[in-house]
Amino acid sequence: MKGKKHWYEALFENYGNTYEQEVFVKGTMGECDFIEKEVKFDTGCRILDIGCGTGRHSIELCKRGYRVTGIDLSDSMLAKAKEKAEADKLDIVFLKQDARKLEFNGEFDIAIMLCEGGFPLMETDEMNFQILKSAANAVKDGGKFIFTTLNGLFPLFHSVKDFLAAAASGEGNATYGDNNFDLMTFRDHNKTSFTDDSGNSFELESNERYYVPSEISWLLKSLGFKRIDIYGARLGAFSREDNLTTEDFEMLVVAER
Repeated sequence: MKGKKHWYEALFENYGNTYEQEVFVKGTMGECDFIEKEVKFDTGCRILDIGCGTGRHSIELCKRGYRVTGIDLSDSMLAKAKEKAEADKLDIVFLKQDARKLEFNGEFDIAIMLCEGGFPLMETDEMNFQILKSAANAVKDGGKFIFTTLNGLFPLFHSVKDFLAAAASGEGNATYGDNNFDLMTFRDHNKTSFTDDSGNSFELESNERYYVPSEISWLLKSLGFKRIDIYGARLGAFSREDNLTTEDFEMLVVAER
């Protein structure tokens, strides 16, 4: 059954509780601080959280007074998000949708897609582009699209394998092995090993697409975004003061329509 699913679907099929222990989810407060600044603290704006996972950004933003809709493809992640929101008595709409086929048209003031919330996990560039296109359609004219993605400059100067091994040695569950970064496609192929919420262990053949800044700018301009700013993405400390460098594993993108 696992093998019939896309690797990212299999990974998140029964992973809601375990996901919240991963080290890369620990920056929620600071990341929401950045989002608030980008919307100028206007609690009247509508926010779309693409690939919301267990709802960490959606829930924190709702606590701060914002109207949020979270979408994800994983039933287990959405179930955890709804459970947390209900426990805090928060009014958040969580929907199961494919990020490539969002059912929105100019309804949101801002869309966020953080911690690789779909993009760039797809198997083809065309599938990844559909996520960007779908997000662009969901945002109003004059609105913003804020997301993080893998920085293609990093693997030109560093070993992705060593970086992921160092990250996995700390707090977390998923580990990565047999990395093979393809310079022709800018894809890292690896074996992702993890234990799900039921204690079952799995190994998946996965691949992720790294993008260089010029690619991201061109793709977003082709979708009608007029201004694209790209920065280094620091966990829990997003800032317009952090210029993107070859030392940044991820990039932070702020696009305005």
